[in-house]
Amino acid sequence: MSEAKSVGPRPYHHGDLTRALVDAARRLLESEGPSALSLRAVAREAGVSPAAPYHHFKDKAELLDAIANEGWDILGTQMAAAKAATTGMQQLTALGIAYVCFARDNPALYRVMYDAARDKDEMPEEDSAYCMVRDTMIENGADPEQDRHLELAGVAAWCGAHGLAEMASFKQFDHLKAELGGERPFFEAVLNHMGLFPKPHQDC
Repeated sequence: MSEAKSVGPRPYHHGDLTRALVDAARRLLESEGPSALSLRAVAREAGVSPAAPYHHFKDKAELLDAIANEGWDILGTQMAAAKAATTGMQQLTALGIAYVCFARDNPALYRVMYDAARDKDEMPEEDSAYCMVRDTMIENGADPEQDRHLELAGVAAWCGAHGLAEMASFKQFDHLKAELGGERPFFEAVLNHMGLFPKPHQDC
C-alpha cells in the first residue's frame, strides 16, 4: 500500500501553504509516481481546497520545479556531509557515493530533478551540489584558472555518477558487491576505476 493511501491526506491548518503543498506533492510522487501528480491531487493530499494551489503555482510544471529545487537542496546537504567526513581526493569519491545513494533512495524525486534541469539555460548557482564537485577539485589541487578543464572534469564526474546511479541495481553486479563487501564498497571501487578526477594543474 502506498504511503499516501496508508496514512491518508494530512490536512493543512496553518503556516506555510507552499511548504505543505510541496510536501504533499513529494508524498504522492514517491508513492504513486509523477503521473499521479496534479494540482487537484496535491490539494486533496494537503487537505486544502482545489483552488488553493493556484495561489502558489500557476501549473503542474511550476510545482514540479519547486519539488526539483528541494531535491537539489537535499542532495547538496547529503553531499556536503559526505565530503566533511573524509579528506583529500577521497572527498570526490565520497561526493559520488552520496550522489548514487541519494538516487537509489529517492528514485521518483531524482527523475523529477533531472527532467526539470534538462531545459535550464544556465548552470546551477555557486553554492549548488553541482559546483561542489568543481570546488572540491580546486581544493585538492586543480588549477582554478583552467575554466574549460574544470567544467569538462565536472561534467565527466556527474556523468559517471549518473551512469552508476542508473546501473547500480543491475543484478549482473551482485557478485562484485559480494566480493567487495557490499554496495558501498562497490560504488567506491567503480568511481575510483573511472579515473574521472583531474590531476593537479593538468591542462586539457
